[in-house]
Amino acid sequence: MDPIATARYGLMAASRRFETAAAEVSRMGGDQPVDVEGAMVEMIQSKHAFTANLSVIGFAQDMWDSLLEIQK
Repeated sequence: MDPIATARYGLMAASRRFETAAAEVSRMGGDQPVDVEGAMVEMIQSKHAFTANLSVIGFAQDMWDSLLEIQK
């Protein structure tokens, strides 16, 4: 299992969720009602998911660096 690939997919999913919620907010003032509160919650959750996946990538990089240091 490749943690960087998994985190990359998580980053892409969080980005899509954020973009979808932002598009929902951008429709405010139109003819249809918009769930602004729900969209804002979704954007905040997406931000946290993005940050968590970046942390996974950083941790995986630290693991690789440690492994390379041991092999020297």
